Amino acid sequence: MGDCWRGGVYWHADGAERRAYYIVSGGLVSSRRETVRARTNRQRQRRHRPDYMIVMCMGVLMLIGLVVMYAIGPQRANVMNAAYNGSYSATYFAVKQFASLLIALAAFVVLAFVPFSVLKNQAGKFMAAALIASVLLFLVGNVAHIDTLAQATLGAYRWFNFGSFGGFQPSELMKFAVVIFMAVFLGNRYQQGKINNPRETVYPMAGLLALLLFIVVVVQKDMGTGVAIAATVVSMFIVSTMNWQILVKIAGVGVVVGLVLVVSSPHRMERIGTFFSSSNDVAAADERDNNYHIKNAMIALGTGGLLGRGIGKSIQATGYLPEAVNDSIFAIMGEIFGFAGTVCIIGLFGILLFRILRIADQLPDMSMRIAAAGVFGWLLAHVVMNVASMIGLIPLTGITLPLLSFGGTSMIFMSGALGVVFQLSRYTNHKSVNMKEDARADFGSRRRVGRTRYAGRRSIA
Repeated sequence: MGDCWRGGVYWHADGAERRAYYIVSGGLVSSRRETVRARTNRQRQRRHRPDYMIVMCMGVLMLIGLVVMYAIGPQRANVMNAAYNGSYSATYFAVKQFASLLIALAAFVVLAFVPFSVLKNQAGKFMAAALIASVLLFLVGNVAHIDTLAQATLGAYRWFNFGSFGGFQPSELMKFAVVIFMAVFLGNRYQQGKINNPRETVYPMAGLLALLLFIVVVVQKDMGTGVAIAATVVSMFIVSTMNWQILVKIAGVGVVVGLVLVVSSPHRMERIGTFFSSSNDVAAADERDNNYHIKNAMIALGTGGLLGRGIGKSIQATGYLPEAVNDSIFAIMGEIFGFAGTVCIIGLFGILLFRILRIADQLPDMSMRIAAAGVFGWLLAHVVMNVASMIGLIPLTGITLPLLSFGGTSMIFMSGALGVVFQLSRYTNHKSVNMKEDARADFGSRRRVGRTRYAGRRSIA
């Protein structure tokens, strides 16, 4: 076959190999030894019916969260008014949750229809925006000390506070930016056969991850979010076909760094000490007790029994259980819906996670696969850490339960990420796609394709 145009792609015969030259900014650019496989992948990526199970699971979880917020909102408002001399209305938390839900649904719809190629082109801007927002938060809180704009928790600033308009947490934008940016970067390195190259792939990604964790864990003192970001990155590394030996080394370094961050932080060591405390008498829960939070979470789950106390009958939400609408929402749901209800909620998360994982497994494009895997790791980390901390399997982490906890930023960005996965589900293959990196491992040693005489021609496709 000689030189020819097919489907908006210039195919050039070079010995026994056919190379594709794609249109980029009006010119022809080699896709780095993309052979006939590129054309096969384009055929596999034709649009089809998306996975509506994602929409169903997400919608049901959001609805459950809204119902619970409406039920315990008046009790929570009374607690806040008594503790901080506030003026929260009985419907404050339900209305705020409903507004967040609407914005989250809008984010889902937008990202479900914006082409993934557009997100790939904006990946750098997403990451830059997350870093700028984090630095700005640090400057406003720690340098300018504008406490009306920056909200402090445990001596660190984690949110922008915009009054009645709500708040904004830069670390949630950072999670979304990590998914898109790393999907593009690792996808490109895979195409170039450099996914295991330390200098061009491993070191840059390790440096970026170190910077992000420094901002979140050290500056903002948010270990739970740091673990969630790390879990997201690891899931993306695994799907990118990176060598397992490199993954083990990265994991080993991560564990060592994590231990150092825990040991060097008094409040984290206190949580670890509390977790291993021998005082397990939940009946003796007292506010002066370091185990007060987890004991009341256990009381909430225990009093729920099999079928729960019922909507509007929660006792722990009246002020006994800290962060009842945020980090402790799973315990409150256990009290309201009982063991059967919590199993159903975990089941919904399980179905959602399974569908995301299956979508990632059936996508023929590596960048898309990595993005879906990142969303999987993000969601899984939040669900596991929140539920495990509420039932006493791990120390309290202070992390939200996605789509259920009160808080707009987390729900909006998680819904947007699910919108991206929903869009990618339109391009899956009918079965698993094997994309081992071995076949591309020697690309870096081959000669580059030079610029052709057709480089100035524009596509009419």
